[in-house]
Amino acid sequence: MADTLKVTQIKSAIGTKPKHRGTLRALGLGRIGKSHLLPDRPEIRGMIARVPHLVMVEEVKE
Repeated sequence: MADTLKVTQIKSAIGTKPKHRGTLRALGLGRIGKSHLLPDRPEIRGMIARVPHLVMVEEVKE
């Protein structure tokens, strides 16, 4: 497992369900191309699993 995950929004949240938009906000995202470094924890993985069609995930070794 990686120490950190780099999550980047690759698609717009327009037209998606409100829960998906809320999940993006909770991940620290809000516009296409924005990235956020997050710890690799089950809670974060679960949020990413809810919006895999909107984000790209890279594992960053520290």
